[in-house]
Amino acid sequence: MAYSENRKFVDELWPEHEGDWLIVAGDTAEMAADIEWSLRTLAERFDTVIWSPGNHELWTPGDDPNQLRGDARYRHLVEMCRGLGVLTPEDPFPVWHGEGGPAVVAPLFLLYDYTFRPTGTYAKSDALEYAYETGIVCTDEVLLHPDPYPTREDWCRARVELTRERLDGLDPALPTILVNHWPVVREPTRILRYPEFALWCGTEATADWPVRYRAAAVVYGHLHIPRTTWHDGIRHEEVSVGYPREWKREWHPSPKLRQILPAPATAPGR
Repeated sequence: MAYSENRKFVDELWPEHEGDWLIVAGDTAEMAADIEWSLRTLAERFDTVIWSPGNHELWTPGDDPNQLRGDARYRHLVEMCRGLGVLTPEDPFPVWHGEGGPAVVAPLFLLYDYTFRPTGTYAKSDALEYAYETGIVCTDEVLLHPDPYPTREDWCRARVELTRERLDGLDPALPTILVNHWPVVREPTRILRYPEFALWCGTEATADWPVRYRAAAVVYGHLHIPRTTWHDGIRHEEVSVGYPREWKREWHPSPKLRQILPAPATAPGR
């Protein structure tokens, strides 16, 4: 991984209790070898590790010996995870039977479709033009390839449809823990310093999913603003570790595990 401090954080991460599960909500690293090291290290320590990919894992850096792109890169990472015993969005959703359960833990891979647009922009082209004018453009535009899909939003559309079918088939008596690297509702992005970056942060197609799928909590990690928020009475946990430079900000908490179940008596703030 790019920063020694992040590698040290992973290397020193251990369960707090016997039988603990760990949710990894994406962006473990960019290089395929570093992704494998991170997930292998965690899988050797935690009872169950559940991974949802982030945009960084899906990048194809020019200096990565693994030059797979798009869906082929994602499928490669899924097979790597299976070899490590790590659960992915392609595996049967596990049920947590520990304290706070039972609950279906559903790792998702949904991407984004540019529908989180800045106020006053009504078309993708207008929103992207505004983002480029301001200089706030996600690196995905260069390194995250949608192959074999024509565009990233086409890939997103396919993932949303596939995932909706799986979630519709769950036992309606069980609550869920929805895990996706990108927020599944728009509200957490309202705090962004640069609103135009929300274009790369999710899709309006999942706005009703926390309610529709009986979420006891929603876990995401893309914004690098670790905090707890509530939307429609449902807890949303941003669990990103972020970059070392971000840890120095006055409001930023030190990187740490965040408890999802059982729900904390008092939900943590920032």
